[in-house]
Amino acid sequence: MKLFLSLVLFSIAAHAGEYIVLSNGFRIHADSHVIDGAVIRLQISQGAVEIPANSVATIEIEDYTPPPPPAAAPAPEPQRELTTQELITRAAIHNGLPPEIVRSVAKAESGYHVDAVSPKGAIGLMQLMPGTAAALNADPHDPAQNVEAGARYLRDLLLKYENDPHQVSKALAAYNAGPGAVDKYKGIPPYRETIDYVNRVLKDYQK
Repeated sequence: MKLFLSLVLFSIAAHAGEYIVLSNGFRIHADSHVIDGAVIRLQISQGAVEIPANSVATIEIEDYTPPPPPAAAPAPEPQRELTTQELITRAAIHNGLPPEIVRSVAKAESGYHVDAVSPKGAIGLMQLMPGTAAALNADPHDPAQNVEAGARYLRDLLLKYENDPHQVSKALAAYNAGPGAVDKYKGIPPYRETIDYVNRVLKDYQK
């Protein structure tokens, strides 16, 4: 997976929905986009997010449907805390990943429980070990920081194995058992827990 290929993009905001196609092959649906220097600002259902411009391969425009007549502007809604799913979506897109893969990891790791703590000491939605969280400069007890750090760690693992035909499986195995174990066995370690974990995440993601 090549996340950072150079490319030339157009900066005309779309009038219909569009798909942002990343250079790793993943697709992100957005309402519109604006290019601002080295970043592209996407307008999605959860709000605005930014991704590096050089991580985008192309932008595909959906068939245009004329919008309904404008209605009176609603009163602004009070600020609210993001839901777990919204936190996952924001962190995934911010790190150039499809929300579904991060959602599948969070589901396998903690069942979406923000206060989950494993017997080994892994914490939160993405079950970060304290050392991993510290290395990523994140508070694992804060759901937003936990998901952001977990998505970043998963992205780093995908980059580590980007030239491997079993890139995603190895990255997931490394997330569960550590990259040292994956490198030692040159693939998914022969641990029943890790094998079941990788299969569970991939099956859920493929849905």
